[in-house]
Amino acid sequence: MVRSGSGAVAPAGGTSREGGAARTGTTGARTAGGGATTGPTLAVVAREAGVSVPTASKVVNGREDVAPETRRRVTEALERLGYVRRPRVEAAKAPGLVDLVVHSLDSSWSGAVLHGVEEAAHDAGLEVVVSASPSRTRRGHPERGWLHKLTTRGSSGVLLNLVELTPSQYTWLEKHRIPFVMIDPAVEPPPGVVSVGAANWQGGVSAAEHLLALGHERIACVGGYRRTMCGSARIAGYRSALASAGIRHRAEYVRYGDFDETSAYRRMLELLDLPEPPTAVFVCSDQMALGVYRALAERGLRVPDDMSVVGFDDLPEARWASPGLTTVRQPLSEMAATALRLLVRLMAGEQPESTRTELSTRLVERASTGTAPR
Repeated sequence: MVRSGSGAVAPAGGTSREGGAARTGTTGARTAGGGATTGPTLAVVAREAGVSVPTASKVVNGREDVAPETRRRVTEALERLGYVRRPRVEAAKAPGLVDLVVHSLDSSWSGAVLHGVEEAAHDAGLEVVVSASPSRTRRGHPERGWLHKLTTRGSSGVLLNLVELTPSQYTWLEKHRIPFVMIDPAVEPPPGVVSVGAANWQGGVSAAEHLLALGHERIACVGGYRRTMCGSARIAGYRSALASAGIRHRAEYVRYGDFDETSAYRRMLELLDLPEPPTAVFVCSDQMALGVYRALAERGLRVPDDMSVVGFDDLPEARWASPGLTTVRQPLSEMAATALRLLVRLMAGEQPESTRTELSTRLVERASTGTAPR
């Protein structure tokens, strides 16, 4: 679906302005501006991957009717040989087009990000192509076809939300001079990469301080992936608040999940099985908090009478939960809009004053927290 001036939504892994099949056998490597470079033809790529030229063309065009193993060989050959498809002439004349690549399209998180980008893009007179981040291959590396689609469409810039890039993908974007901004990057990006995020450390502090003010001392934490920037910062803030209050940190009170409901459910059961279980828990995402609720209900425990719970994000699920979830709000739509405005500056040749922009978080009190039980 295309909305002129505000946004264009494509299916996962797809596009809204895709060109036809490449001309086989004669397509040379080109820059994003269409100039010739010393690079391989599509026929050379096909020969390197051990496939036919039409099959290689299907991979370049993002067609789905290619076997996973064949797609892997072709994409690796494309990257290894440095092939860049020549953009369509009309696509190259579309300076008002930007790409938004998100981690997934099936969450309220993505909805908030899309809302922020859409509004900011409308104000800037831009159109947006939205797609989900490609799935990983059996070797654990992301598919690279979406990078080549950027030049095919003639996109002027890219927003990346919760997408982790490989060193070769960073190099590809820089080589082809495609400006990009990362929204809440999963891991710390290389120096010089522009990113927008939330004050995660301060959010962890405010969550723990809220529970401390209610008299809790046995406060646990269920975090997300250990290696993520946001997850580690939230846990660091939680630990800092406990230390400032003179509360001894208990290693067994910190558990890690996968930012999903199921893993949090399991980690909460582990906490409840401790000889001295906590009286409160800070959960590093609202989605995980729902899993914590499920574990407590299964054990016959009430929120907040038996266990106080604080989440993080302030997604719609936090308001729908019963009881309503006290959580730390991070301004997802504002983060996305800020990223789009920074991308516009980069596209104009400007450089922001700082490569990292952090927007403030705040605690939103609802009914899931109460005074510590005696």
